[in-house]
Amino acid sequence: MSLSPIPRVLSTFRRHRVRALLMGGQACILYGGAEFSRDIDLAVAVSAENLGRLRDALAALEAEPEFYPPLSASVLRRGHACHFRCLASGLHRLRIDLMSRMRGVPTFSILWKRRMEIDLPGVGIVPVMSLADLLKAKKTQRDKDWPMIRRLVEADVTNAGSNPTSARIALWLREGRTFELLRELGRRFPREAAAAARRRPALKAALGDDARRAAALLRREEDEERRRDRRYWAPLRAELERWQLGRGG
Repeated sequence: MSLSPIPRVLSTFRRHRVRALLMGGQACILYGGAEFSRDIDLAVAVSAENLGRLRDALAALEAEPEFYPPLSASVLRRGHACHFRCLASGLHRLRIDLMSRMRGVPTFSILWKRRMEIDLPGVGIVPVMSLADLLKAKKTQRDKDWPMIRRLVEADVTNAGSNPTSARIALWLREGRTFELLRELGRRFPREAAAAARRRPALKAALGDDARRAAALLRREEDEERRRDRRYWAPLRAELERWQLGRGG
């Protein structure tokens, strides 16, 4: 990230004491899921004080609104994203996407309590959405998000070492996206896997060494999440279209 404008944006948000969590592609990089992203995605707290600090940070970056709707507490609380383009010299027109409410993840206050804090060179401490919450937020209708979920889980398994916590094992068993990984986890952690399999048919099939059934059930999980995401966004898109028509857009 040192060769990108990302550190400058994060430093600016930190200097203005904006309560925000790094998520999206840049968070995936920090968790070991290699992803090239030209944007920066942030979850922000919705309060008058924090939005004031946020606007100050955006002004310092010469960030101008892009697309629609405009930044406001009501827009963020309804689940819309607000988009900005950084026009300050050296920021290469970096786009900042801001959200507060997302499908499948808890409220910002809970996300904040569960955050990770990562010390980035030249920036300092950066609050990052927890891996468990990031995985939930990635369960969208977009094709690119599902391979990323797989890579993030596999990277965490690799990085955890030989003595992972019970919470970490539970996360892998709940979110693993391939037959091979689930079978390996079942062999490494048979007791935990047996308990988790009662709640996840795909894991049960993997523990039974049924690759075909496990793959089909994993696909079923993905398809259901995609359907839920489409249902979630349908009224928001309709609302956005009404707003745009109302402003003559």
